[in-house]
Amino acid sequence: MNIFRLTGDLSHLAAIIILLLKIWKSRSCAGISGKSQVLFALVFTTRYLDLLTSFISLYNTTMKLIYIGCSYATVYLIYMKFKATYDGNHDTFRVEFLVIPVGGLAFLVNHDFSPLEILWTFSIYLESVAILPQLFMISKTGEAETITTHYLFFLGLYRALYLINWIWRFYFEGFFDMIAIVAGVVQTILYCDFFYLYVTKGEPLRMLLFTFYTFKL
Repeated sequence: MNIFRLTGDLSHLAAIIILLLKIWKSRSCAGISGKSQVLFALVFTTRYLDLLTSFISLYNTTMKLIYIGCSYATVYLIYMKFKATYDGNHDTFRVEFLVIPVGGLAFLVNHDFSPLEILWTFSIYLESVAILPQLFMISKTGEAETITTHYLFFLGLYRALYLINWIWRFYFEGFFDMIAIVAGVVQTILYCDFFYLYVTKGEPLRMLLFTFYTFKL
């Protein structure tokens, strides 16, 4: 564990909490891609099946359970509790064009041809493109709520910090995982335009005000 991985995990957790708070407080999932959230739930499910077979640390287990639980809670809020506010007319990305190629690639390029390893590899590949339905939805509507942009920012920050984490581990631990690094680079590239717009539109200041307001309540 190093500071970049820890802050990356916290950024990831912040993104998930921001999204859940947005949906719960507004009683609406308008502007949120349910398809992206289903893909993230699939990512966490296939990645953390090792919870059934191995124990690394209390921190590791806790974070995995939080990610899985929050992802399914988000899907429940979108498709069940606040279904009437879900904008399915704009959430039209064909996710099969992501899942099928990623599944095939996981079978062809992996570290070890075993069920758990293939599923882990599948989750890494799928995570790199799981945000595409959300970005596609924003491009169709031409706008995104402030809270949605904060969610996307922290997701991108999490991935950028993990890239730095891998560089750190390569130089100081000799660890190198080509699959995770390439997928991480692809995912970070998808956020580049969004990062630029986020900063130039003054969203960081709005994020500070949002955080103050949330915790004040």
